[in-house]
Amino acid sequence: MSEPFDQRQRLGDPPCLAFPFRVEAQGPAISRRGQHVREQIEQVLFTTPGERVFRPDFGGGAKMLVFEPNGTPLWDVTRRRMQAALADALRGEVDPGSLELEVTGEDEKLQLVVRYRLTTLGVPQQQLFAVGGVGG
Repeated sequence: MSEPFDQRQRLGDPPCLAFPFRVEAQGPAISRRGQHVREQIEQVLFTTPGERVFRPDFGGGAKMLVFEPNGTPLWDVTRRRMQAALADALRGEVDPGSLELEVTGEDEKLQLVVRYRLTTLGVPQQQLFAVGGVGG
């Protein structure tokens, strides 16, 4: 018999398919809202524009930035471009006024810090992503 149905929890924190998609012993892997939003951010940041045939404008192209000159003007342009891509992809999940992206880099490593507030739960979140460097 299934567990009792908690309507409040289901509406505020519904189960979503995990990214990357994988099948576990019980069936498709499931993520809760907080983890699902993190997975969406990861998809946007690490998808190169033009990589998806039917959505050529989708993605932030973070992996390509490791090979660009390291400097403040690059981070400003990158931050604006990626923040716009994130705002578009996370519409309805994240409060657009709370979305912040910090881009920094050193040598061959790029760090992206994404701060946001989930719209349904009102919970502030912060995610750190690193590209390049040893093992990146």
